[in-house]
Parts: sequence; structure tokens; C-alpha cells
Amino acid sequence: MIVVALALVAVAVARPATEPEPPKILRSDFNQQPDGAYNFGFETENGINRGETGEVKEVLDEEKKPHNVVVVRGTYSYTDKDGKLESITYYADESGFHAEGDSIPKSPAARR
Repeated sequence: MIVVALALVAVAVARPATEPEPPKILRSDFNQQPDGAYNFGFETENGINRGETGEVKEVLDEEKKPHNVVVVRGTYSYTDKDGKLESITYYADESGFHAEGDSIPKSPAARR
């Protein structure tokens, strides 16, 4: 019983007295269209920014039958732990997800 009590005291002492407040949202918007298209964006007080659009596009599947997909394009940025602004641009369509930015690893150039 004493061991359990000491363990509970140790856990209580190790836990921070107050949780840090989450950053405040400075701007937030979202627009949805009846056809499935959308756009949204937000910005927080700690410098996080994000914006994204989705557009409906008709593509052909393997059997050459048309169907709709949502093509997504967006950006986000934040300040890393060293104080550097990181920005990522991305898109996703029927070919997959594609991202670019300084912190995204690049494929090595093809050797000939």
C-alpha cells in the first residue's frame, strides 16, 4: 500500500502544474460548394498558416468509365524549433499526393 501511495505522489509531482494554453486562432474560414468543391484557411498566433482548395474533376478509371475525384491543392507554413520558417506546398489528385518544400526530401537525380 505504501509503494502505491509513493508512486501516486511521484506521478503527481512529475506532472506540470498547468497545461500550456493552445495558440489562439486569428483567422479561420471555410466554404463548401454544392458540387463538393471547397476552400479553407486558418492562421494562429504562433505563426501557423494553412490554406487549401478542393476542386471536383472527372477522370476515367481503368475500365475507361468516368468518375469524379477531388483535386486538392494547398500550402502550410510554421516556424520550426530553430526559428526557421518552413513552407510546404502540396497537391493530391488521381496520381497521388505530392509535396514540395525545403524540409521535404528530394529524389536523387537519375544517373545515366
